[in-house]
Amino acid sequence: MPQTIVNVGHRSTNYWVISNGRARLLVDLGWPGMVDALLKELARADIPLAEIRAGVATHYHIDHAGAAQDLKQRGMPLWVLAEQVEAIPLMKRHTKPTDRYTEIVPEGNTVLTCAESRTRLAALGIAGEIVPTPGHSPDSVSLVLDSGECFIGDLTLERMVGEEDPAVVRASWDRLRAMGAHTVYAGHVKPYPMPAAPAEDA
Repeated sequence: MPQTIVNVGHRSTNYWVISNGRARLLVDLGWPGMVDALLKELARADIPLAEIRAGVATHYHIDHAGAAQDLKQRGMPLWVLAEQVEAIPLMKRHTKPTDRYTEIVPEGNTVLTCAESRTRLAALGIAGEIVPTPGHSPDSVSLVLDSGECFIGDLTLERMVGEEDPAVVRASWDRLRAMGAHTVYAGHVKPYPMPAAPAEDA
């Protein structure tokens, strides 16, 4: 069965389901207090939550991982990259009681290294690898499929660097290009072709 990519996003944020038959991976995990909206989008796409074999956040900001614990409580396994462990407790600082954020607890999480990700993904029938791509945040990672699609969360475009370290951002994009990524699936816009590396300043 061919691999498919479906956007189940809402509230201006994209959440991607990558499927190989009925083995599915959810990339980015909803807004706090809005798990029902995410479940509604999954149902609209005819994707049962029970078929999502794992969820992974590109980074632990509230719009990308705010419903992670709610999804765990409904049976979704959560993969956490080793680079992300320390970022998880910081999320609570950026929420208000009205957000109805369910704090992510370590119990039940599967912590893995990026080096282990290829084997984990292969068990789902997905050929690819998760790699560190800091720039937007220190804990940012990207999923790169062998077929050329990359899921970057909020990795800053090289031409739009503000407060970020431009060398760090450039190194992350160079890593994605070196892996053969050709189509970018980002957190808040439609997919777009991999941008060319910017010319070096004279």
